[in-house]
Amino acid sequence: MGCQGLPLRMGSEGCPRHTDPTDEDKAAALVEEETRRYRPTKNYLSYLPTPDFSAFETEIMRNEFERLAARQPMELLSMKRYELPAPSSGQKNDITAWQECVNNSMAQLEHQAVRIENLELMSQYGTNAWKVYNGNLAFMIEMAQKELHKFRKQIQDLNWQRKNDQLAAGAKLRELESNWVSLVSKNYEIERAIVQLENEVGQLRQQQGDGDENKENIRQDF
Repeated sequence: MGCQGLPLRMGSEGCPRHTDPTDEDKAAALVEEETRRYRPTKNYLSYLPTPDFSAFETEIMRNEFERLAARQPMELLSMKRYELPAPSSGQKNDITAWQECVNNSMAQLEHQAVRIENLELMSQYGTNAWKVYNGNLAFMIEMAQKELHKFRKQIQDLNWQRKNDQLAAGAKLRELESNWVSLVSKNYEIERAIVQLENEVGQLRQQQGDGDENKENIRQDF
């Protein structure tokens, strides 16, 4: 991974040099290196079925989507049912044509009467109906807000737990790193002591060898 992602500072000689990275810098560098090397080998969503985006479309919605896709204007509201046309000039003396016009006018009159009744019922009972509806809506909003508050609290608790776990893991890592540095230092001191002892043993052996040689020379002289 090298020194990628590590902070730099200017040395006394004017050249940039690396500062000691913090735990966050080390973690960011590891994540960056992992994302650079990682290449997904399969589609993890392959087991899911292909989404059907038209499952909830009705015939009216489908026709409207087709109209929008074709950039066609919306059809205007038809007022034909509210019209009361008279028989054409060629049917002025046709009783059947006049009867159809009368039936149409009676149907329009009945329709207007029904609308008036609906308005009277609305003015009499609509206020209470709307109050009940608004009360149910307010209750639903209150329940949804409570559910939202509960989920937010769960998310906050989970984030706090993750933070505490990460802080504990960071402290453990620093402790292990400190122990590792201490053990490496002790091993280095032990190796130095071993080398020094080996040198002293070699010197003693050499001195002992020189002493034995001198004794042998003295013995030969006598």
